Amino acid sequence: MTVDPSAVGTVLPATTMTIDAGRLRLFAKAIGETNPIFTDEQAARAAGHATLPVPPTYLFAIELENPDPFAWLADLGVDLRHVLHGEQRFTYHSTAHAGDVVTVSPRITDVYSKKGGALDFVVKESTLTRADGSLVAELQSVLVVRHPGAGK
Repeated sequence: MTVDPSAVGTVLPATTMTIDAGRLRLFAKAIGETNPIFTDEQAARAAGHATLPVPPTYLFAIELENPDPFAWLADLGVDLRHVLHGEQRFTYHSTAHAGDVVTVSPRITDVYSKKGGALDFVVKESTLTRADGSLVAELQSVLVVRHPGAGK
């Protein structure tokens, strides 16, 4: 079943969370980040940060905090066994830090097909703001949905 292009414009549930210093350290370690500003409070302060800054790409993980972060895909009729994460893009406007309360607000901005309908692409754009409304970043992800047997 192909993804219905009428999904474009769908606003998905927002996620709000407080950025935890311990989770930032674990994430930095998991991605192999060796710069101490991401794991050591003193190093972060010496570099001009109030506390630990968010490591690169961490913002993508915030939406995964939802109890069922892929429910929106299932609502579109997508079989999760055939989904591939195709692309991720970040536009940073300010640095988030441990202790910041942030909200990610996603929406579907495009749906298109290639390979004679064998592949659907779902583009999701998200804005990430602090509790005071200031913009932290804009994220864009492209998910690829395979349709086995289609387009042959």
